[in-house]
Amino acid sequence: MTKPEFHNLLHEVSVKAMRFAEHFITDKLVSDFRYNVILNASFDQDIPGKFKVFPEDEGGLVLDLTEEKVVELLWRENKCPVWIDINVLKSGKRSTTFNLLCAGRYSDDENEFYYHKQGTGPFGIKSPKLPANFEDGKKFKL
Repeated sequence: MTKPEFHNLLHEVSVKAMRFAEHFITDKLVSDFRYNVILNASFDQDIPGKFKVFPEDEGGLVLDLTEEKVVELLWRENKCPVWIDINVLKSGKRSTTFNLLCAGRYSDDENEFYYHKQGTGPFGIKSPKLPANFEDGKKFKL
């Protein structure tokens, strides 16, 4: 995967995650996307040498990024995290904010990407955070 392909994929999965979230929520979502990135959310001790880890990311949280800034943050040494879980966090009048929960292991081997076989590379589309009183089929407000 190239950096432009990673950028395009980020946009594509953001649209898919937004559409998926609309099955659960009553909020109106807009297509101006912002991102909160949680870095190194995986347990990465004793990992094989084929992966790159950035220890300085431990506990990292970067808020309110544009797509371009996300790509600059996550595309390193021609590698990206092997999994990136994406879900809608909140909606606003001007933007929709996503959480990106990222593995600490980076790879340039697309076969290592957790969601490669389903066509979303490292991205796993998740539901919005469900409320404690969630009922299947009943939409809720974020």
